[in-house]
Amino acid sequence: MARTLKHVLLFCVLLSLFLSSSAQSCSSYTFSSSNIAFSKCSDLPVLNSFLYWTYKPSSGTVDIAYRHTGVSSSRWVAWAINPGSTAQMVGAQALVAYQHSNGSMLAYTSSITGYRTTLQQSSLSFSVSNISAQLVTNEMIIYATVTLPKNSTTVNHLWQDGPLSGNTPQSHVTSGNNLASAGSLNFLSGSTTTSSGGNSKTRRKNVHGVLNAVSWGILLPIGAMTARYLKVFKAADPAWFYLHAACQTSAYVVGVAGWATGLKLGGESSGVQYDAHRNIGITLFVLGTLQVFALLLRPKKEHKLRLYWNIYHHSVGYCVIILSIINIFKGFDILDPEKKWKKAYIGIIVILGIIALILEAITWVIVLKRRKSRSTEKSHHGANGVNGYGATPGV
Repeated sequence: MARTLKHVLLFCVLLSLFLSSSAQSCSSYTFSSSNIAFSKCSDLPVLNSFLYWTYKPSSGTVDIAYRHTGVSSSRWVAWAINPGSTAQMVGAQALVAYQHSNGSMLAYTSSITGYRTTLQQSSLSFSVSNISAQLVTNEMIIYATVTLPKNSTTVNHLWQDGPLSGNTPQSHVTSGNNLASAGSLNFLSGSTTTSSGGNSKTRRKNVHGVLNAVSWGILLPIGAMTARYLKVFKAADPAWFYLHAACQTSAYVVGVAGWATGLKLGGESSGVQYDAHRNIGITLFVLGTLQVFALLLRPKKEHKLRLYWNIYHHSVGYCVIILSIINIFKGFDILDPEKKWKKAYIGIIVILGIIALILEAITWVIVLKRRKSRSTEKSHHGANGVNGYGATPGV
């Protein structure tokens, strides 16, 4: 009897698992309205999402239903087509839905032009009609009729969900499944592929940000501080110069790698431009290159042009540091990483600033003491000469 009961329990468990897995299959789902039906569907690989469609070749349109399960009224969902060559966020043409605080459902289109989008309502590059949405028992569905871009049956598509702040969509999570929710879809055959390009591009963006923050934003200021404060100490001459040159050269090499990564990213994001960030980056590369060549043309200390070279070198150097820090913060705004990274960089800049202030005070004390000592020596020499006692030998 006990053995039979075990078999019955095992059968019930297996049956429940089968039923639950079937419930998560698009083909077993039945829409609440009896007049809604689609010819094909796809179980999207992440974010509990499913896509249903009926392709109409005569009109080049497709009726779609994007179904997203496990969401509440405090979240938004979106499904998008990117007419470009890759399934990336910027350039995507999205269908967005969420529940308004007054209880009504909002369903609209949004053209995504930047990484910090709040999914503002806007028209798309292709026609969308009959858009609507519903939320039933933690399941949100967007319905629409989409005119396929360039009448192509294969598209790059993306899907997302994220939190609401009041009635405003906020940024979605930038890790895990939220970065894997992209791929290609053939409305005619029903075949789908998952894209890894989004993750790859995100990694390149992170590499670009890290390289530039470390080089232009950290190594460069440290190199400048090395030159300004160590050369005051006689024992550090000429070691300060070699440390300065090594630090700035390393910063330039790493910075050029970051700059090249930025150019690559820009080439992959046609139609998306961050003019200020790009122009400052180009300016930094030009000024940094000039500084490297200026180092090779550095006149000797006694040369009459050394004063003018120093003025040029210091002016350009400080200008590069200021522009670098400004551009790094612009990069933070574009990339929109977790807040801890921005706070960490701010902490580093604050620490470098405090160290610079302390060293500035110390070096000024040393310089003023030396000036006072030299002034005293000169006055003593002058007094001895006037009174006829003569200078002390060897002074």
